[in-house]
Amino acid sequence: MAWTWRFEAADGSETSPAVEPEEFTTQGDAESWIGEVWKELLDGGAESVTLFEDGSEIYRMSLKAAAEA
Repeated sequence: MAWTWRFEAADGSETSPAVEPEEFTTQGDAESWIGEVWKELLDGGAESVTLFEDGSEIYRMSLKAAAEA
């Protein structure tokens, strides 16, 4: 299984991330990585991210909401 992130700008369009991700072998690894770099991603223009498992969307979350929490 491959876990990957998609990065989206405020208008919902896909954007290049400020920190280049890898392909992750577990959901936990993917989530740990996003937990470590979300501020850099937000500063780089990504306002939300979507997690995929082998191309299937698992969930989407707002990085902006995390910053406001």
